[in-house]
Amino acid sequence: MKTVAVIDYGMSNLRSVSKSLEFVAGNDWQVLVTNELQTILQADKVVFPGQGAIGNCITLLNQTGLSDVIQQVLAQKPFLGLCLGLQTLLTMSEESGGTQGFNWAEGKVKRFNSPLYDQDGQTQLKIPHMGWNQVQQATAHELWKNIPDNSRFYFVHSYYVAPKDTQIIAGTTNYSIPFTSAIAKDNVFAVQFHPEKSQQAGLTLMKNFLHW
Repeated sequence: MKTVAVIDYGMSNLRSVSKSLEFVAGNDWQVLVTNELQTILQADKVVFPGQGAIGNCITLLNQTGLSDVIQQVLAQKPFLGLCLGLQTLLTMSEESGGTQGFNWAEGKVKRFNSPLYDQDGQTQLKIPHMGWNQVQQATAHELWKNIPDNSRFYFVHSYYVAPKDTQIIAGTTNYSIPFTSAIAKDNVFAVQFHPEKSQQAGLTLMKNFLHW
């Protein structure tokens, strides 16, 4: 049986992620929520969910040895990053006074500038960006299979990624400004939204990842 490891570093909503994967996996996959380094390295695929402050996230990853494991996974096997699991892939984040990421993709994680206004310039938008929003697919990636362009996904974030290499941008979203909501390169796909909270579109993305 094939295995997909969901990385447990101590501060993420793992139950909804693992249940979503189990729902679409059928009998072919075993979903393992784990912080065991060898279990993650031996898994066929890896999902890295995250929520909260990136400074605390990176500290815990460094303390547990998971940082080194993630670096190895990024170089060799299918990897799906969710929310902070996307933001940690860049060079650095403005959050937590400035936090170094994995530098898998050169670029910054920036905070939405306040105030933000909608398209009519009258209504002020709240930060964090919370709720349903559309994702415009920038590439014909396999993880978008059977997901219509401009489908809605669920977001909760105050920071967004700004990769230097625009070729890795797989999806964009508008919240007063356009921002990158998905990136993809080689064996890595990562999104700012929460597919586990995004109903059918999110489940389809999870299923596509297992078939990828």
